[in-house]
Amino acid sequence: MIISNCILHIELPYVHSLKGRRSVVNSIKEKLKVFNLSVLDVSGEYAKEADVAFVFLSQNTLGAVQYREKIEKMLERNFSEYHFDLEYEEI
Repeated sequence: MIISNCILHIELPYVHSLKGRRSVVNSIKEKLKVFNLSVLDVSGEYAKEADVAFVFLSQNTLGAVQYREKIEKMLERNFSEYHFDLEYEEI
């Protein structure tokens, strides 16, 4: 059993307030829930950046990689106006 811990760093160039950032982050969190993940907003106080952490389980390393690729494709498809980086750790 593989535990994948991922942190999604998002740059929000068009957001000017914490309320705007919260709206974007909540939208991303809702889209990620389709994948049956544990999701948490771990952002700081800066409105132009957001961090979302999520964790999921998979049977093997290949399954974890495929699952992560599906998540990245969904993010690129639905949130193409934002630049994001995905860091991950497998345990």
